[in-house]
Amino acid sequence: QLHSFHIFNRKGDLLFYKEWGRPKRSEKQTAEDHKLMFGFLFSLKQLVQKLAPRGASGGFHTCSTSTYKLNYFETPSGFRFVLCTDLRSGDMREALRHIYADIFVEHLTKNPLWVAKEPISCTAFVRDLDAYLGSLA
Repeated sequence: QLHSFHIFNRKGDLLFYKEWGRPKRSEKQTAEDHKLMFGFLFSLKQLVQKLAPRGASGGFHTCSTSTYKLNYFETPSGFRFVLCTDLRSGDMREALRHIYADIFVEHLTKNPLWVAKEPISCTAFVRDLDAYLGSLA
């Protein structure tokens, strides 16, 4: 089961957000949630890098709580894809890689009209993302 999906740029700006089954929240509360999520990702990435054995590369891909699992994928250009699922969901790295390579790159990166600092409003991107995420649920 899917709970939420975020895309952040390198600076922490939220470019896209979708949620399933969460109670309605005010716009201010939702904006605060996004800032907390990005701050958590930033801090966890720093922690993982500091605690990694010498010469180790990589980073974190998942983080679990008692109620959900956060799946994380970061591109070389700094876009961060976050998919929160229930605990029973398997490894979502390939799903996030597919969203990036086959949906994000195809509809946005190759689109000369897309501005990387602005929220994503491309209808073809949203349509294909919804279809793909629906196939995962």
